[in-house]
Parts: sequence; structure tokens; C-alpha cells
Amino acid sequence: MTPTLMWPEKVWGLFLLVLSFSQACGQVCRHIGEVEKPQLSKEGDVILGGIFYFHNRWKTRENAYTAKPLPTECRSLNFRGFQFAQAMLFTINEINKRTDLLPDVIVGYKIYDSCANIVNSIKLVLALTNRQDKESASDEESCTKPAQVQAIMGESSSSPCTAIASVIGPFHIPVISHFATCACLSDKNKYPSFLRTIPSDHYQSRALAQLVKYFGWTWVGAVRSNDDYGNNGMATFIETAEELGICVEYSVAVFRTDPMIKILQIIDIIKSSTSKVIVTFLSPGDLNVLLQEFSQHNLTGYQWVGSESWISDSHIAAMDVHHILDGAVGLSIPKAHVTGMKEFILDVKQLSSSSKELFREFWEALFDCKFEDSVSTTTENQRECSGHEDLAGVKNIFTDMSLMPIFYNIYKGVYAVAHALHDILSCNNTCNKTAQLDPFTILQHIRSTHFKTKEGDEVYFNENGDPPAKYEIINWQPTENGNVEFVPVGLYDASLPADRQRLNFKSLQVPVSVCSEKCPPGTRKVLQKGKPVCCYDCLRCADGEISNSTDSISCVRCHSEFWSNERRDACIKKKEEFLSYEEMMGALLTAASLLGTCLTAVVMFIFFRYRRTPIVRANNSELSFLLLFSLTLCFLCSLTFIGRPSGWSCMLRHTAFGITFVLCISCVLGKTMVVLMAFRATLPGSNVMKWFGPAQQRLCVLGFTLIQVIICILWLSISPPSPNKNFNVAKDRIILECALGSALGFWAVLGYIGLLAMFCFILAFLARKLPDNFNEAKFITFSMLIFCAVWVTFIPAYVSSPGKFSVAVEIFAILSSSFGLLICIFIPKCYIILLKPERNTKKNLMGKEGPTH
Repeated sequence: MTPTLMWPEKVWGLFLLVLSFSQACGQVCRHIGEVEKPQLSKEGDVILGGIFYFHNRWKTRENAYTAKPLPTECRSLNFRGFQFAQAMLFTINEINKRTDLLPDVIVGYKIYDSCANIVNSIKLVLALTNRQDKESASDEESCTKPAQVQAIMGESSSSPCTAIASVIGPFHIPVISHFATCACLSDKNKYPSFLRTIPSDHYQSRALAQLVKYFGWTWVGAVRSNDDYGNNGMATFIETAEELGICVEYSVAVFRTDPMIKILQIIDIIKSSTSKVIVTFLSPGDLNVLLQEFSQHNLTGYQWVGSESWISDSHIAAMDVHHILDGAVGLSIPKAHVTGMKEFILDVKQLSSSSKELFREFWEALFDCKFEDSVSTTTENQRECSGHEDLAGVKNIFTDMSLMPIFYNIYKGVYAVAHALHDILSCNNTCNKTAQLDPFTILQHIRSTHFKTKEGDEVYFNENGDPPAKYEIINWQPTENGNVEFVPVGLYDASLPADRQRLNFKSLQVPVSVCSEKCPPGTRKVLQKGKPVCCYDCLRCADGEISNSTDSISCVRCHSEFWSNERRDACIKKKEEFLSYEEMMGALLTAASLLGTCLTAVVMFIFFRYRRTPIVRANNSELSFLLLFSLTLCFLCSLTFIGRPSGWSCMLRHTAFGITFVLCISCVLGKTMVVLMAFRATLPGSNVMKWFGPAQQRLCVLGFTLIQVIICILWLSISPPSPNKNFNVAKDRIILECALGSALGFWAVLGYIGLLAMFCFILAFLARKLPDNFNEAKFITFSMLIFCAVWVTFIPAYVSSPGKFSVAVEIFAILSSSFGLLICIFIPKCYIILLKPERNTKKNLMGKEGPTH
């Protein structure tokens, strides 16, 4: 609960002066100043003090300090203060009637009106501490007398409690508050004798932050009372809110006495804000001031979150005629019921026996009437008081029992003192009334007391003098008749272990109040420059990254074998890419390979069928058949490049390609050398052919091929080709390829083929114009030219082609060079064999026949 006024530090001089007299060491003490008379009092064996404010305001006077200041003139009657006082009187009467608690001990009381003035509160607590039995201020009495009260009940708000607890603390006189919630009062170093029966805002502030978090409100405004209650409570809320990821757009303070210009500034701030939730730590008085202005400015459409000071106050609901607070939610002290208390509070006539003047003022305000002898002038609309009016038809703050949980707090506080005194006086059937009632002893017993009320609730205090923190979560729900119903929608119990302190809710429909909408999965939050952490943009995760939760602050990169889906909220297995038989390119290359194999087989069949003809026998038919066989292997080895790479296919494709091509070129080289040697053999005295007969040709082919076999064996032994998953060529797929292993081995195989091809090309080029009708040199020249052109262009194309296309380039080079050899060397011969058989004669081969027409 909130205080009523900030109190000036200048007053401390007066207090210290009074304290110096009360603590003076000597034989006699003298009262200075007038005796403070309580508004309600009763003598007893033990006395309880009470400080409540029966008035909300006081008349301000300017003191010139040239004359004695006049007493405070209180104004604006406060019915809540009377209810608190009645609750205290009810409890004392109930204790006095009991025989099991403080038997034969009469509990008396002295209750003062602080007039909602902190200076008055301090003056009154000093009056309760010092005995003021004498009317004359000049009477002398011993300084060693004990305090006139054993404990003090009050005040009803935090700032007055901090003041009186600071003053009374050194005397160890217990001060028990029913409505002061500031967490600062839990500091036993500053306030050693302060206790309370209402939970500390330490718990409420955190519970409110969890409440806001529960409903998903991350962008809120804050309005607080400009006092200890509001400032401390809101500071704790903001600290906890930041820990929970909640941002406060603005935080403004207000006090009921603020000038109108400041109230209007607060309204402008709320109107210009984007948050739709307002968290409040406000006293009812401060909220009343705001409500009046909110109504004039039609400040509706906001979700209010309230503290216990007003969330269950029916007077606030009655003041909210424009339904600005409809739908408000907040924390309230759990509902309570004390048998007989309501009836006692409403029995106001008993007040007349204690203070007729206060009774008459209260009665006139309660029934809106005036007694005949009243000093005030009766207006035309006011009737005359009879003193016998009936409360049955009256509905106002006094008859409203919505603050019964607070009355119950007073009830528990008085009973805590009674139980402590019961133990100190060693009460059984009777009590030891001669026992010394030391304030420190009473304080210690109150702190350690633990009992159950007649309603079955446990009462005890922790090491900070605070009770267990339990709250109901209240929701303001409008009814059909235009009133507001306080509906409990949840519970919060801070007395449970931390892992069980949860907000338990019934279903509610709540508005949305966020600075930025939640970032969906697949995006990440990026803070907006110069704004709180709750204001952000949602950026789509980059390729290969995902976020699978809402409001993710970062994106997670997928594993190398996975890739992000289209929504960027899951990693999916990358598609594996390789040249397969099913796709169009693989099918075409396979068809070309099989076509080349079939053509080679057909040529081989033709050559075998016409093996005895001069054109087949002319250029070493054995080398021709071996060349055709090697071409067949060349066409077939291209098939090993198609399909999913495996260990055996990677080793086979490169070594088979290297060996078959060397075998092929060796045969071509052999045929070229045969042509050259044959021409050399026709020269007189030449004996070359006997050194390059069939055996030497076979050894030449075998030797050239064996060199390539050795290179391949070394390659496979040292660092063979192997299957590899390439993640670098494409980000969204895996390229399955054959890693070369040793690059030197691959280029050695390829270089050796090129070296033989160049050598063969040079020899064929030299022999291209030899006079021979069946001279193969010119056809070999063309075939080697094609072969070299293909493989020269292959190298840059192979290096620059990505993924499966590099394999396709290699297959294309193999097929192109194979088709070049097949077509250039064998197709012209097949043409003569099949279509020009008349030219397939020995005479034509020797050039002895004339041209035919």
C-alpha cells in the first residue's frame, strides 16, 4: 500500500529534540508540549497503540516560526480508516472475552488519527511511546517508566511506516502494519522492530512480472505512485521484467497533489505510446486522480495490471464510471472471512462512547446529514441527523467489505501480540501481571509466535518480519447491470519452493501488447537500433541455416550433409548428385557408348568375314583386330563413369580408361610404323622389315601398354581414387564423385596417353603422302588430329565443369576420340569392302591397274 505524503527532512530536528528528552539520563523528565489525546481509547492491563488515518487531507498553514504552530486541522473523512480501527477494536473485544488467551488480563487501546500526514504519524508514535498520564506539562516524573503501549498497530501505508519504524526502532517497540508492502521495510538493520501481516512487494513485484510474461505481454507501460511503495515496487518489477525479456516503454510517477500540468503530461505519454498494457503500483488516492482525467480524455482500450492496493477495491470500481479499468488483472490478498467482524464494523454507535466529536463527524458523513447543534451550516439538501439512522439502506465505502482481507490482517496482527503477551506473562488459568513487559522481549516473542486463527489460518513471521506471500489473481469482469465483478482467475503462492511457485490460471482472453510480433520459425530476431530489446525485426535465415523455435535470436547452420528447407525451419537431407543412367544426359551417353560398341563389333565382324581380302591383310590384320578390341574396351569403359561412385568403380574407371587407350594408341602407332617400315623396305638394299616383323610389333604394343599398367599400379598402390562427397561445388546438394587420390598419378596416366598420341600423330603426318593406294597414314593423321583436339579441349572443360558435368565431359572425350579412331581408320576400308569390292584387289593395292570409269 502507498503512503500519503513525502515527509521533509527538516522535521528530523524536532524529532531528535524530543528523543533527546525522552532518553535523557537523570532522575526526572518533563513533558514539553501539549498532550496528544487519542481519538479512541480504553484503559487496560496492557495497552495496544493504533495509528490510522481517519482523514485524507489537512489544512495547509504557513508557519512564520514567531508563534507556536497550531494543531493540524484534518479534513476529508476517510471511511477506510474507521474500518481499520473497528477491525482492531473487534479483535481486542474478542480477546478480552476469551478465557484461554490472556485470562484476567484486560487489553486496552489508544488509537490516533494521523490525518494522512507523515509528520503527524511520527509525533503520534512518540506520544504512544512516552507516558502522558498528566494533563500538565510541568509535572515531573521518572524517566525510567516503561512505554505506555506494548505494541503499535499501523500505519496503513509504506512511507509513514518507514518513518515511524525508523523513529521507534531503537526502543524495540513492535510496530505491526496491515497494509504497508514496500520491500524496503524487510531490512531489519534499518527497521529492527517492524513486522507486518501483509506480504512484501518483493514477492508481488516478481509475481506481477511473471503475470505479464504469462500473457505474452513483452511491451508495457508503467505508472507508479511517487512514494516508497510505488518507487520500490516498480523498481523491483522492472528489474524482474528485464530478466524475463519484458520491455518497459515508459515509467511515470504520479502523486495525488501533483499539479494538473503533470497529470496531463502523463496522459500525453500514455496516448503517444504503442504499448497496450499498463502496469501500476498506485495507491487508491493517486489512481482516483488519474481516473478523473482519463475519463475526460476517453483513455480507453488499455489492459491494466494492478497491485493489491486497488485491484480488489470496490470504491475504485465505483469511481470508474467510464469503465476505463474493465478487464483489469492483478494480485490481491486472498479472500478472508472472520465471523462477527462485519457486524461489529457496521455497529458504529459504539464509537460515541469513546469520542463523541469524532462520532458526530463520522455519522454526518455516513448519512449525509447534520446534527441540530452542528457548527457547520446545514444546506438545503441535507436533512437533520437524529442519531438513530439505519445503515441497512446505505451503500458507500464504509458498508463495503471488499477489504475484508486487510481487516483480517489487523486481526492477525493483534492476535500475534496477544499470543506473545500470553507467553511472556506465563498465562495458564491466570497470568502473572507483575511480570516486566520489556519491549525487546515482546518483539522477540512476536517474531517467534506461530498459531492458528479461529478460521484455521496459520500466522507466523519469517526472519524479516514478513508473513508468507500468497495472492489471488483478480480479473475485473463487467456485469450486465454495468457493475464490475472481481473474479478470481488464478493463484500465486510464494511460500512454496521456487520450482513450484507457478501462476495457475483459468482460461482468459487477453489482448496483445508487443513492440514487435513474434518471429516465426525460420527467422531470427535482429534488434532495432536505438530501441529496447523487445523491438526487433525478423530476418529470414540464410541458406543452409534454420531456426525451429519462435523468437529465435540466431539461426543454426545445418550439418554438412543437410540443407535448410524452403521455410528455413528444418534441415533436410541434401540431394545426392551423380551422373546416373536414369537421367537424360546419362542415358544419351550410355546409348552412345553402346552404339560405339556395336559399331566396333560390326566392323570387327566385317573384317573377320573379309579377313583374306587384300585390304584387310595389307596393314597387319592382327593389329587391326587388336585395335578394334581395344576400341570396344574404350567404348565400354565409359560406362564405368556412369552410376553411383563406389570404391571399385572409381579405381576401375580411371585405370581401365588409361590402359585401354594406351592399348588403342599403341596399335595405331604400330600400324603407322608398319607403313613407314614398308616404304623403307622398297628401297634398294633395305632390310628394315626383318627388324620390324609381327613379333616386334606385338612386343612394341605390349611394351607401350605395360608402361601404362605400371603407372596405374603405382597410382593404385600409393593413393588410389576413392568415392568422395563434395560439399563445395553446390551448397544445397552433395556431389558424389571419385576423388583422384594422387593427382600426379592421374596426370601421369593422361600425360602418357598424350605423349603416345603426339608421337603417333607425328609419324602419321610424315607418312601421309607415301605412294600407296591403301596407305593408312593419312587416315591415322586425321584420327590423331581429332584425338589430340578432343583431349586438349578436355582439360580446361574438365577442370571448369561442376559436379556430374565433369564426368560427362570425360565420357564425351573418351567417346569422341574412340569414334574418331573408328571412323577415320576403319570406315573407309569398310566402304571399299562392302561398296567397292572391285577395288579390293592385289593389283589395285600395288597400283598396277589403271583407273576405272
